[in-house]
Amino acid sequence: MLHQELLRLEAEGKPIRVGVSGAGWMGGGFLAQVSHVPGMEVWVLADADTRAAWEAFLATGVERDEIVEASQPGHAMDALRAGRRVVTGSYTLAAQLEAVDIVTDVTPSPAIGAETAYACIQHGKDVVLVNIEADVTVGRILNKMAQQAGVLYTVSSGDEPGCLMELFDFVGSLGYQLIVIGKGKNNPLNPTATPDTVAASAKRAGKDPFQVASYVDGTKTMFEMTCAANATGCLPMQRGMMGPEATLETVSEIFALEEDGGIAKFPGAVDFVQGNSMAGGVFVTVRVEDERIRGDLQYLKVGSGKYFTFFRPYHLWFLEAPISIARAHLHRQTTLVPLDQPVAEVMTVAKRTLKPGERLDDFGGFTFYGIMDRAEEARTLNALPVGLAPGAEVVRPVAAGQILTWEDVRLDEDSIVVKLCRQQSGKL
Repeated sequence: MLHQELLRLEAEGKPIRVGVSGAGWMGGGFLAQVSHVPGMEVWVLADADTRAAWEAFLATGVERDEIVEASQPGHAMDALRAGRRVVTGSYTLAAQLEAVDIVTDVTPSPAIGAETAYACIQHGKDVVLVNIEADVTVGRILNKMAQQAGVLYTVSSGDEPGCLMELFDFVGSLGYQLIVIGKGKNNPLNPTATPDTVAASAKRAGKDPFQVASYVDGTKTMFEMTCAANATGCLPMQRGMMGPEATLETVSEIFALEEDGGIAKFPGAVDFVQGNSMAGGVFVTVRVEDERIRGDLQYLKVGSGKYFTFFRPYHLWFLEAPISIARAHLHRQTTLVPLDQPVAEVMTVAKRTLKPGERLDDFGGFTFYGIMDRAEEARTLNALPVGLAPGAEVVRPVAAGQILTWEDVRLDEDSIVVKLCRQQSGKL
């Protein structure tokens, strides 16, 4: 059992040594969780704001004199050999250190995730992304490069895509006909949401208004379901998905196939539901033809009729990531990896009229939001992947509600994420 293996590593004084990118709210929470995990320790923490990295280590009980700030491999290795933890402003440093076993990125930035993962692949280091935004943007090419380099690339469990993969594997292994995979959205969808419109709720929750707005405007949900789609082959039924109101009592009926009175247009769809009943959870709806199995599932209170929904009522995001890291390091086991060919994309849509010379802000900001569609439609429209939008300069007028194209913006061509995305998309 994994727990027993971790306890053994703890007893032997040979913990899994983890390098981490990101010391913000997510990264700080990840560090707090790892401090309670036996047989695992964070040895290197990278963030452009090195003060935040210092504070994250200190918050877990590491003493100040046990932390060294370093930017070069030699200095960092000297510190690690002396039993100290390393703080750095470099997202590529951990990948270069022999003393680090595995690296994870715990940021929502495609640019940081791509830089971290690419460095790991170049230096022969396994990498686990909590960062689904990076996976959706360049995960396919990163996974191919990792395979060629003989290292492991995977997205972690905890966020909805990784949790959905576990349910997807579960129902598939039992031979049930999969109809829909999806998540319960935590808040009503409003694509026009901005940091200003969510400021009060963000303050109550102690969260960044941009972060909260990215949830409300749907960008985060589109990333999540696209990540799941590109790992399973499940397709959205329409642009932006359907997103019906649903409860545990109604979801199976709602997502029945159209021929059976539901809204599902075909088996193997990806979607989300709104409403408090399923918020924060993930689900898989299946159709069961065998009357004996139907009866057993009904007796076991899974549902009734011939449609049943398997529901996990929570996802623990970065708090679950240590399990994926341990499985990756100890057993070479992936949690979620993209298929060789994408089936979906998150396109960039203008929230308001954009003028040449303006720069797009960040996810959940005032200038754009993301919307999911099938990959072939995104290619036909030449749509700009939303993972490349932050910081892009607008070079042509774009009307509110219009999908931005690659030609509508000027990108930072020195950025790793831009280079990888161009290579992956054939936009060289």
